[in-house]
Amino acid sequence: MQVKDIMSREVFLVDKDQNIQDALKIMKKHKVSRLPVINTNNDHIKELVGIMTEKDIARRLGSSRYGNLAPSHFYVSTVMSHVPLTIESNKSIGVAAQIMVENNIGGIPVVDGGEIKGMLTKTDFINATKGRSFQEIQVKDRMTTDPITVGPQDRLVHARRLIFDEDIGRLPVVDGDELQGIVTAKDVARSMISFRKVVPDKYKPARIRNLLVEDVMTQNVKTVSGNASIEEVSNIMAENKFNGLPVLDEGELTGIITKTDLIKLIVEREEVH
Repeated sequence: MQVKDIMSREVFLVDKDQNIQDALKIMKKHKVSRLPVINTNNDHIKELVGIMTEKDIARRLGSSRYGNLAPSHFYVSTVMSHVPLTIESNKSIGVAAQIMVENNIGGIPVVDGGEIKGMLTKTDFINATKGRSFQEIQVKDRMTTDPITVGPQDRLVHARRLIFDEDIGRLPVVDGDELQGIVTAKDVARSMISFRKVVPDKYKPARIRNLLVEDVMTQNVKTVSGNASIEEVSNIMAENKFNGLPVLDEGELTGIITKTDLIKLIVEREEVH
């Protein structure tokens, strides 16, 4: 199976000179977490110059380097990752999955002859493999055990730092032995945007430091058992657009299963060449 067989052909682009609020609106409207960034020249040719993710937004807006800047002063060019990895549409999905796993990225633009043809994301892999038989593989055999967690009373800046230092996308929120919720890079990005809009400049640094995880976390989180099959989890992720699920056994958090874990399984099963 090739990249062109599973990629999303509808690509949502953002110009490097647009405001990040515009980019977030595009992400929210189309329910995507990353956007290829283009530079449109005088001949109206769209050149791919970067990629911007919700995690990039969370990284920049939470950084002391950008101090009290309002969201309206942040442009895509400030936030984006430059020179993104790309892949050609005729490459095998095994090769594509391996590139994404090795570089810890959730999506990659599909480019043929300098033209953006599509976008390949972890969700595309999950959708493409829904019909495969993964019933014999259980979540406990593929999940990340002893996941990094935060408490609801922890500061959001601490959770943000863990997300970037550990290069992960989500943190289960635990109070004692009880799962209270989950906080993601998306939660951090959106809270930082909202916060900077309403808080006067002189109060921003102090107020940001006082934001708590419970202020932005998602509650009533969907969970799975370690004995559930990978096929079952894959279906849940595809149908609900989840990127990861906490694993609970007898009420105790025993791990977390993510799309990355499923992509690694695809790499093992596909012939990479």
